[in-house]
Amino acid sequence: MSVKGSGSATKGANRTNPDLRRADPSSAAAARPENIRNVVLIGRSGAGKTMLLESLLYASGVVTRMGSIVEGTTVSDSEATAIHQQRSIGLSAAPLAFDDIKVNLLDTPGYADFMGELRAGLRAADAALFVVSAVEGFDAGTTSLWNECERVGMPRAVVISRLDHPRANYDAVLAECRGAFGDSVLPLHLPMRKDDTVSGLLGLLSGSVSEYTAGDPRPAVRPATKEELASSDGIRGELIEGIISESEDETLMERYLGGEEVPLETLVEDLETAIVRGTFFPVLASSSATGVGTAELLEVLTRAFPAPTERNLPTVTDLSGTEAAPLTCDPDGPLLGEVVRTTVDPFLGRVCLVRLFSGTLREDSAVHVGGHGLAERGHPDHDSDERITHLYSPLGSSLRPVPFAVAGDICALAKVASAETGDTVSAREAPLLVETWDMPEPLMPVAIEAASHGDEDALSKSLAKVAAGDPTLRVERNAETHQLVLWCMGEAHSEAVLDRLREQGVKLQTVDVITPLRETFATRATGHGRYVKQSGGHGQYAICDIEVEPLDRGAGFEFVDRIVGGVIPGTYVVSVEKGVRAQMNKGVRAGFPVVDIRVSLVGGKTHSVDSSDAAFQAAGALALREAAAAGSIQLLEPISAVAVLVADDHVGAVMSDLSSRRGRVTGTTSVGGEITEISAEVPEQELLRYAIVLRGLTAGSGRFRREYLRHEPLPPGIAVAAKA
Repeated sequence: MSVKGSGSATKGANRTNPDLRRADPSSAAAARPENIRNVVLIGRSGAGKTMLLESLLYASGVVTRMGSIVEGTTVSDSEATAIHQQRSIGLSAAPLAFDDIKVNLLDTPGYADFMGELRAGLRAADAALFVVSAVEGFDAGTTSLWNECERVGMPRAVVISRLDHPRANYDAVLAECRGAFGDSVLPLHLPMRKDDTVSGLLGLLSGSVSEYTAGDPRPAVRPATKEELASSDGIRGELIEGIISESEDETLMERYLGGEEVPLETLVEDLETAIVRGTFFPVLASSSATGVGTAELLEVLTRAFPAPTERNLPTVTDLSGTEAAPLTCDPDGPLLGEVVRTTVDPFLGRVCLVRLFSGTLREDSAVHVGGHGLAERGHPDHDSDERITHLYSPLGSSLRPVPFAVAGDICALAKVASAETGDTVSAREAPLLVETWDMPEPLMPVAIEAASHGDEDALSKSLAKVAAGDPTLRVERNAETHQLVLWCMGEAHSEAVLDRLREQGVKLQTVDVITPLRETFATRATGHGRYVKQSGGHGQYAICDIEVEPLDRGAGFEFVDRIVGGVIPGTYVVSVEKGVRAQMNKGVRAGFPVVDIRVSLVGGKTHSVDSSDAAFQAAGALALREAAAAGSIQLLEPISAVAVLVADDHVGAVMSDLSSRRGRVTGTTSVGGEITEISAEVPEQELLRYAIVLRGLTAGSGRFRREYLRHEPLPPGIAVAAKA
């Protein structure tokens, strides 16, 4: 906030240290929850979150020089895929110490495909820092996340970044933020320019100017000139009135409007209270390249953002699902933590990033690890007892050993064999479960297969490891098509998953996703099944005649015995039905199951010695195949009921696109907030990449859900992937 008029508390980096990263300087500040701040960085891809984190780590002495996204040397982006794509793809934690406060910074991906990682960051944090580029502004996805934080009352601040860019427009982006986020979004500083570059900040409350020298995170502070103060009178008055309106002192506004000077200490105290309460949202300015705004931002993070003790804990139950007694963020309370990210290290095995809500976790502790509520995502409920042998403070991918971690802190555990993202860590003698956070549904299928038979086992093992750390990934072995399908959030997510598998030495390839079609008879047909074999001893003899007719959609299968005179005994009639059913499961034309038909057994012959159950099953299957060859077979495709949530501005484009996908719009409903829900029936084949298309049509803000509805005839000329 720079209300003290001094930047002396900012600790500069030790530039004589040859190592890029130091030992953990924040460990001493983590003895009590009151001295911890957990802050998640949120913003669109390219907003500058990763480099802002780098500048904060550099300013606080955690690193001796800032990393580079291009060179792949940033603290938070260490995965090979993230370095290659030059964007964050996973949640990363980096602690720093400032004024005896430990700040756990959580860098999150800005791309919509990695929404699960961002939601994990929101779960682990107590406050959010929205990073908005002074060049591109923000997107609809950022607004959606702001509203999500609003619903849960999470304290927020806005950082307008990249002030050093030639096309940076601080005033325009500030106005954009206020228009989207509300009137309670107000700046604490104004950028000061020198030679067409931002060289410092004018503190609107302190009336001082912080002047930065490139490369030095410690600003020189001087009083603002009369001209500088005069130029900021309007926005300063608006800021003061905004703070006073949040004050619990109801007389303060009247006194201020009456001309009374409000003490700076009173304004600062009311400001900090309003930020923690989540009703006032300060705007800060920064440039990671020049260091402008770093000291002011560190001051807001440590002084204005809430400690874990000031936030409510998630709902907790015992293993039976009974709600447990409310817990507080108490180091002496029952142990309770949650795994917010899981990665696989080639030497340490599974490494879990854990947010502790209650209790104290120490090395050599016996704990219970439980995961419930994600069975639909391919993560069956599981419980196990583990022993914590390694406890770390994480700095990106680097792990620094620590003897303990207290409630409110974020730590890393290694070699916890059963832990998955979303699991609860609690005391072995008193196991608990934390209510799972809301995770987006993966809606883009990617079919994969091992490059060779010898790679199948490696693929299975590696896929289990990757899925354990990614609750937004759903792994499915389709019972109808027999394909191994990865349900992903989008193209970038699927690329990251495949890269992680290949990094573990798995040889695989992607194949076309097969839509699970059905076959049916379009016309009546007859079939003759003759299965006669004689090869010495008992042979095989079975002859049957059937009639097949189509039924209404969804009617299923009917088998009718119309045998007259007992030419086929009842035991063999059952055998014919078995054979017909088996052939229906295999398909008669394209290899897809046959549905909605009536099969009538009308005739046949038996042999007193050579007829058998197996022979009549074979004859029944042959008869159905012959009927299919003589009749007309129709393919049926699955139709999904789709609900699309879009901003009103995009309704026309989305409806037009649905129509082009052979979809039928069945209705629209306004759900408030200038959002419309479009209901439609769309062929499943047209939805294979719809997650990507919808994102492009709606600037990343559109969401949809789908549910199987029925099968309908596939129009002629529509190509589909064939079943092997």
